[in-house]
Amino acid sequence: MKLYNTLTRQKEEFKPINDDTVSIYTCGPTVYQYAHIGNMRAYIFMDILRRVLKYNGYHLKNVMNITDVGHLVSDSDEGEDKMVKTSRQTQKSPWEIAEYYTGIFMNDLQELNIGKPEYIPKATEHIAEMLEFVEGLVDKGYAYETSDGIYFDIMKFEGYGKLSGLDLEGQIAGARVDVNEEKRHPADFALWKKAPKEHIMQWPSRWGMGYPGWHIECSAMGRKYLGDEFDIHTGGVDHIPVHHENEIAQSEALLGKPAVHYWLHGEFLLVDNGKMSKSLGTTYTVADLKEKGFSPLAYRYMCLNANYRSKLNFTWDGLKAAQTALDRLLEGVLAHKTADPQVRIDEGTIKGFETEFEAAINDDLNIPRAMGVAWNAARYGTKSQELYKLLLKMDSIFGLDFEKAQAKADESAPDISPEIQELVNLRQQARKDKNWKQADEIRDKLSQMGITVEDTPQGPKVVFKDSK
Repeated sequence: MKLYNTLTRQKEEFKPINDDTVSIYTCGPTVYQYAHIGNMRAYIFMDILRRVLKYNGYHLKNVMNITDVGHLVSDSDEGEDKMVKTSRQTQKSPWEIAEYYTGIFMNDLQELNIGKPEYIPKATEHIAEMLEFVEGLVDKGYAYETSDGIYFDIMKFEGYGKLSGLDLEGQIAGARVDVNEEKRHPADFALWKKAPKEHIMQWPSRWGMGYPGWHIECSAMGRKYLGDEFDIHTGGVDHIPVHHENEIAQSEALLGKPAVHYWLHGEFLLVDNGKMSKSLGTTYTVADLKEKGFSPLAYRYMCLNANYRSKLNFTWDGLKAAQTALDRLLEGVLAHKTADPQVRIDEGTIKGFETEFEAAINDDLNIPRAMGVAWNAARYGTKSQELYKLLLKMDSIFGLDFEKAQAKADESAPDISPEIQELVNLRQQARKDKNWKQADEIRDKLSQMGITVEDTPQGPKVVFKDSK
């Protein structure tokens, strides 16, 4: 299995620290508002990685944090806490806000068939671990105190900038770096912020009351649940130049060694070839997709047809095309699902599909190529339940609910009463059991009621004699 490591800028053979268990840290949501579909693309990427690792026989130890304090309105250290800002605007406590939006986020994961990580810790429940981390950095001389907080001294860390590949001057010139005359270097970042008395969220520390910086949260929680070293850290590409760069600096400064072996990043989702914008009303949510009549799995399918390291452009027409394509793929799956169980396919054909599929998923999660293999299997001329089983195995990666494939109802067909449907079901079961006598008796009974049952590859179709 090969993965693209952002740190080395190349595909590398994946070798976990432990032979059978993979440790992963995923940057989770800041729960101050609804997660949009761009956010959810990052978690679909996380889910695909999890599924491929499981497919390869690994156990998982995956942490995804819930940021409910410390993420300021700027990704640097300026402005107010996002949770506090929403609290002020809504007149609700930060904890109420966090609970509400966390619940919505978890429901969105379920709607998109995204599996939950093994650990989902909240930042507010790990203040002690963060303070221990900050104190360790201060004691080692990597951090210093100012009037408004404790800052990491990037000039003390020789490798700063190695993840993003930007030189320090480039970082300084970036719009994300604020101006603070007390900081030794403009790019120094806050580990702990001192809180004014009126600040809603604050905890005691050896520097007085305060709250954690955003970056320290992930390093502290990753260390608590995964140890000093772990295999993979995932997130969006927007995290590379600041958040993840700062995580590397503070973790390696404290530990004296790399904490993360592989850094994986998912690309942006564009909307109409532009950035998502609240002012333009293009920060769509999963609820918005459903409101327009689309299945959330159509959006998942759309994401799977682009490499996770490539930008993906979202349009409503594109989503409609994805919904149509998914429906057709499910029709192909259904044709194999309802095939004659006596039909057999050459073992080499099955193995050929499986080998090509596994080569794709293990080549840096090449899901578009793997999807092409699934399409070829679904379209294969001979319909076979053996191919259906293979498609289900592929769907353990895709997460598109192949096992729920069923014939679409004919909207022009008349309503069928529960009694008639029960007879149709009994006849279908009798046919599966090769109880031809019972099947014929039920057919005759339905015929006397003016009903004909047509057996199609998609299943039985009920036709009222006067409706033909």
